[in-house]
Amino acid sequence: MEKHFNPFSLEGKVIVISGAASGIGRQCAVSCSKMGAKLILLDLNGEGMTETLTMVERPEEHFSAAVNLTDYERVPEIIKEAVSKVGRITGLLNCAGISTTLPLNVAKPETLDKFFHVNVYTAYFLAQAVTKIGNFSKEGGSIVFFSSAAGQYGETCKSIYGMTKGALYSCAKSLACELARKNIRVNSISPGVIVTPINMNLPHIADPEQRKQTEALHLLGLGNPEDIANACIYLLSDASRWVTGSNLVVDGGYTTR
Repeated sequence: MEKHFNPFSLEGKVIVISGAASGIGRQCAVSCSKMGAKLILLDLNGEGMTETLTMVERPEEHFSAAVNLTDYERVPEIIKEAVSKVGRITGLLNCAGISTTLPLNVAKPETLDKFFHVNVYTAYFLAQAVTKIGNFSKEGGSIVFFSSAAGQYGETCKSIYGMTKGALYSCAKSLACELARKNIRVNSISPGVIVTPINMNLPHIADPEQRKQTEALHLLGLGNPEDIANACIYLLSDASRWVTGSNLVVDGGYTTR
């Protein structure tokens, strides 16, 4: 009997996921494993990543490493080791990142340094590491940067976060041009507000009144990590083989207003 064709299958693919210890990164790991992918999981939180491994399918097939992604010399070594154990990479999800709500009058240079290192530099140099000769599949694959609705639309007290996400949005478009010759597609994804551990303590989620206002801005309500993981599966799979340099907005209708 002929096997059912599924263009969204990740069978035979090796996916690197940063920020895999919690939130969207964890859900992406779980969802990608269910679609058949082998995983290379990276996060500073080793304990959280161990928990993630208990949730994925076929945990013995995957590679994980507790690593500070801002250690720009160590990360390429980890990637090389992972490739030797799991196989050449076909996809990258740059899920790692931090968020803040901070007004202009209290921002400091060191605050910008921190956010650009964690949200932008780590994603850029991880993309550099995975695409080095010998690490990425010769057949090509897909890289996904995590931008945000805040990267293209203004929001009060989100200037620092918005700057970093806007940078990733722009970066994806230029890298799509640069890496097309290697058949590596590069796209960004822009979520609206997702209920994750990183957001739970921020005012727009933690404060009941502010949460109500935030929900009202999303026509379909707030999102869940599964909503973003499903979109990532599309961008990683052969179903999106003719999609590059695009920004996939998954925001529950936030940007339609």
